[in-house]
Amino acid sequence: MRSHLLNDATAESYRRSVTEGVERVATKLATTRRPFTGVSPAELAPVVDAVDLDKPLGDSSAALDELESVYLRDAVYFHHPRYLGHLNCPVVIPAVLGEAVLSAVNSSLDTWDQSAGGTLIERKLIDWTCGRIGLGPAADGVFTSGGTQSNLQALLLAREEAKTTDLAKLRIFSSECSHFSVQKSATLLGLGADAVISIPVDRTKRMQSVVLAAELEACRAEGLVPMAIVATAGTTDFGSIDPLPEIAALADEYGAWMHVDAAYGCGLLASPTRRHLLDGIEHADSVTVDFHKSFFQPVSSSAVLVRDGATLRHATYHADYLNPRRTIAEQIPNQVDKSLQTTRRFDALKLWMTLRVMGADGVGQLFDEVCDLAAAGFELLAADPRYDVVVQPQLSTLVYRYIPEAVTSPADIDRANLYARKALFASGEAVVAGTKVDGRQYLKFTLLNPETTLADIAAVLDLIAGHAEQYLGETLVHA
Repeated sequence: MRSHLLNDATAESYRRSVTEGVERVATKLATTRRPFTGVSPAELAPVVDAVDLDKPLGDSSAALDELESVYLRDAVYFHHPRYLGHLNCPVVIPAVLGEAVLSAVNSSLDTWDQSAGGTLIERKLIDWTCGRIGLGPAADGVFTSGGTQSNLQALLLAREEAKTTDLAKLRIFSSECSHFSVQKSATLLGLGADAVISIPVDRTKRMQSVVLAAELEACRAEGLVPMAIVATAGTTDFGSIDPLPEIAALADEYGAWMHVDAAYGCGLLASPTRRHLLDGIEHADSVTVDFHKSFFQPVSSSAVLVRDGATLRHATYHADYLNPRRTIAEQIPNQVDKSLQTTRRFDALKLWMTLRVMGADGVGQLFDEVCDLAAAGFELLAADPRYDVVVQPQLSTLVYRYIPEAVTSPADIDRANLYARKALFASGEAVVAGTKVDGRQYLKFTLLNPETTLADIAAVLDLIAGHAEQYLGETLVHA
């Protein structure tokens, strides 16, 4: 079994195995004609269940043959131009190269004596990102597993920096369109979901700063403590960006920690044309960025950044076997001192390779393309009498709803849209997402693929209408 360990004696076997795997995936990518096969859980589960994990196949080629039937054949392929579902991006080749390198070397980014150059590369990228945001010379941060972890750590720091230790008095303010991880974080931090005060949004789905100001004043009048304001720069459903300058001013006035969840909108940091949409983010106390969304990186690649690096001490714990206190005086850079995680992948390498090959402008231009496509898609939807589109996009998300020509009850329209989404997914022809707006069922395009065209969008809209009309027609017949 030692022949399977990656080392100097097995380097050639490693080369052959990985090359064969890459060739199979490359062939799959080159020949995939739709984003999904339409397989159902009931169909695929028996195939996976039939695998006896206690009977190994013995070699990589056989395992790859099997992988075709249990995974590759029926995977959802985000690179396909008609994958228009969730915040999943096609990935750039330099990042995939970085993934291959980091997996083989297998550095752990918790301590210097496990990562060396990896530690310095991650710190360089953190400094670069903080510079793009404009957080100032004391800024710092650390890579995380994703936006949920980044938001949790940011709110942990906010809790520890709050002007009271009475958790019952702490309040967090976020828009009604903010990410669910805000409520989840409040619960994990011992505050409870009730500690989160939801601020309504305007017709463009941006937080109403006037209402925020009133809620902050009411909070203070009741003797409560405004722990944090979470502004969203790219809401999951609408891609809307909250009014950051106004929120920053209110955070300063009321002594609240300002956190900006830019998990989606962080691609604007590299945009040659749209960076101004993030104006005000430089006033934040902390920022979440997900490079695995709008920087076209493989999952996972995220970070939490802070204006004052000293606040990261709230996540610091020392273990004699790992990062003893003496390493601080010795100026040994241990990233575990900043992180909620201990063992941690060298995910920063993917972004490093991307910037070294493509440059920030190259990434930003790709994000600009999908934002331009969303703007064109909005015009298409607005001119199509079959559809109601909710809001003009700031980023690359479109939320819309099929409306039949004949008068139909709102509940029937809800069911028709839900059916159309499921039928489209089952067909494998395209993948779209769904959400609710004011209690009604809507559909959603999340456009993160520069290869997607307006013609693709038009074709998918025709498919959706066809499925919805089929449902309504069958419903009428049965009625």
